[in-house]
Amino acid sequence: MELRVLRYFVTVAQTGNITRAAQQLHLTQPTLSRQLKGLEQQLGQPLYHRSNYSVILTPAGRILYQRAMDLLELADKTLAEFDAMQAFNGGDIHIGCAESEGISLLAQVFHQLQQRYPNLRIHLYSGNAQLVTERLEKGLLDFAVVVQMVDVTRFAAFPLPARDLWGLILRKDSPLVAQREIPLEQLLTLPLIVSRQGVTSEMHPWFLENYDRLHIVATYDLLYNASLLVKEGIGCALGFDKLVDTGASSLLCFRPLTPRIESPMRLIWNKSQVLSRAAALFLDTLQGKS
Repeated sequence: MELRVLRYFVTVAQTGNITRAAQQLHLTQPTLSRQLKGLEQQLGQPLYHRSNYSVILTPAGRILYQRAMDLLELADKTLAEFDAMQAFNGGDIHIGCAESEGISLLAQVFHQLQQRYPNLRIHLYSGNAQLVTERLEKGLLDFAVVVQMVDVTRFAAFPLPARDLWGLILRKDSPLVAQREIPLEQLLTLPLIVSRQGVTSEMHPWFLENYDRLHIVATYDLLYNASLLVKEGIGCALGFDKLVDTGASSLLCFRPLTPRIESPMRLIWNKSQVLSRAAALFLDTLQGKS
């Protein structure tokens, strides 16, 4: 299975049309069709349902599309690393992370390095611990930032000097604003907007034990989007401090939970993976700064 043919396959899947894909790839339509037919014969499965105007992936095609995206991303990452070895003046660093004010520390390190190496690039991949660790194990990421109780025994880890504070994002006209802190038990009586990823090992044990008792009215991927629901009076958003505007001009405010819950942060990487020069330089600088 050639990477070149996988790129053809991905382009057809993304355009949904053989003719448009052939134009993008600068191939004739018969040549592209012949390459795709050969791929189907090699795999022994039909990859498309064809019509006069479009192609739709079969179940086997959808599986190959996900695998092909990972393989092509890994191939591109590998080529970029070897290009950087020729005469190092930059490179690519791939980091998986969730929303956190603590990411500002990584931004400071990256900015410091970019002053010396203008061609240095950082790529942030957003997701929960399960998603980013899967990509880390596949070699698609150099690092991941995880919080709370995540098991990192399979990885090398470095504790970051940052902690995220849990609390509620509220409208300023909410009666809860009169409280300086929100007791955990009070969450059971409130309409809550929580992360769509649900309660995972990243969260405090209290949430694991009481998740089924919470009154969840909405879920979110990004806390900023959840804050828009809060503004409309839909509920209170459970999340970290300092991720949405709660200043004097905002309709919103933040109240921490009590007992106080903070999530420590760790940078992890694959023990068996040799870091690229750019990634190793980033790690050395971060450890020196911390």
